[in-house]
Amino acid sequence: MILDTIANAERYSALHPLFAQVFSYMRNTDLQALACGRHTIVGDDLFAIVERISGRTRESAQLECHRKYIDIQLVLDGVDEMGWKPLADCLNPVSDFNTASDIQFFHDAPATWVSTPANTFCIFFPEDTHAPLVATQSIHKIVFKIAVNANNR
Repeated sequence: MILDTIANAERYSALHPLFAQVFSYMRNTDLQALACGRHTIVGDDLFAIVERISGRTRESAQLECHRKYIDIQLVLDGVDEMGWKPLADCLNPVSDFNTASDIQFFHDAPATWVSTPANTFCIFFPEDTHAPLVATQSIHKIVFKIAVNANNR
């Protein structure tokens, strides 16, 4: 898991062949003007999901993980307090991994909480579980989904 500001995003470009395209999209797009929903950037290998959603409590948030996609979660407005725990330490799954939805939820409690304000992002790799959307107010954010094994490198 990585937490940083959008101003430092470029330093992470070497971590994945499509990360440079994510950060270019952040720089060259009016992110505030994007409609809610899915925005294709590079087919199914790289897309963005724009959300404007009410926050939930820590107690109602469940840890989740993904195998096919890396998440870069960029907060545009509000503060998203995201829970985190290494996947290897999660021992209490809600159910089996859902391959079609690329998600698995856990009853485990986060090991830590990360306050993620506007213009800050978290990168969650398949080895990370995360519990996003914890806030007392609404959150406007973009979740960039980057295929771990991208076809368009």
